Amino acid sequence: MQQISIIRINEEQANLVFTLFDQYRVFYQQASDIAAAEKFIRQRLEKKESVIFVALDEATRQPVGFTQLYPLYSSVRMQQNWLLNDLYVDQSHRKKGIGEGLIRAAMDFARGHHASYVELETAVNNLVAQSLYEQIGFTKLAPETDFITYRIALTHNN
Repeated sequence: MQQISIIRINEEQANLVFTLFDQYRVFYQQASDIAAAEKFIRQRLEKKESVIFVALDEATRQPVGFTQLYPLYSSVRMQQNWLLNDLYVDQSHRKKGIGEGLIRAAMDFARGHHASYVELETAVNNLVAQSLYEQIGFTKLAPETDFITYRIALTHNN
């Protein structure tokens, strides 16, 4: 049976997640760009803008999955919560409980920082992920909540 350890990485361990992060982006139909993935991850960790957990195969010490959390702030509630923005497990290591382990590590981290919730989003066609989230206890938010989310695309002049 495969033994997995889940660790929170720091700036010096950033290299553990570059390839997985690139594969995660490819999964969501983005072009592979390992150099940009490295730069993005390094910046998040150096600026302390995210928290990243990596699942390591105990036998090989190779990374097989990761999750990345971003802080969410509520001025009204004067509280910090967490957005589980990225979750990825290498194709050959799926269906072994690694995704659930990463999510539970993220939940424990958020709980330890007095957050009242962890929020996440997934593609509407990602039924496998939705099943996992619901099994863990996540509930879908109804569109009729207290607030409505809007988004506008910004153009940038170079």
